[in-house]
Amino acid sequence: MRKLKIIEHISLDGVIQHSADDDGFRHSDWTVPYRSPAGRDAMLAAYGGSFDLLLGRRTYDLWSRYWPKAPSSPMADGLNAATKYVATHRPKSLEWGPFEGLGPDVVEGIRRIKAQDGPDLILSGSSTLTSALLEHGLADEVLLAVYPVLLGTGKRFFAAGTPPRSFELASTKAFQSGIIFNTYKTAGPLKT
Repeated sequence: MRKLKIIEHISLDGVIQHSADDDGFRHSDWTVPYRSPAGRDAMLAAYGGSFDLLLGRRTYDLWSRYWPKAPSSPMADGLNAATKYVATHRPKSLEWGPFEGLGPDVVEGIRRIKAQDGPDLILSGSSTLTSALLEHGLADEVLLAVYPVLLGTGKRFFAAGTPPRSFELASTKAFQSGIIFNTYKTAGPLKT
């Protein structure tokens, strides 16, 4: 059975959006000033040597415009080689491969893929899928790369209606740039 990890770059106020995506977001590339070789290496280690991607259609479309043309690097090569499992109603329009649509029932599609042998599944971006993954107990781990910024607006990591859940801190690592990597394991329903 595969492990499913959610990996997000997130502001202190919970924003994970990085591009305008036709909605007027004004803070594109807000992570750039904080990038460092140590942070890059830690992110590559978090993804692992071999992985597949779980993506919503918007994230797939955004990434497919950039990563296939990106210069060769460990991240670009890994993303381009990964099988992209995409939540979409239009699987025939996918071009950046290898890829596979999740089918009409996204939750069942993810369960099917998790049950197969293969590398870890990584969800990055795709904020719409996060709530469904947590609601149905499909996420095994959450890594938040927390940046020392407030953005005020933009797509949030957890949308209204995200089910209550408990997490256990598995690890934390601070970088000189101010980024903190917090890795959490899912721990079931909210403990009160």
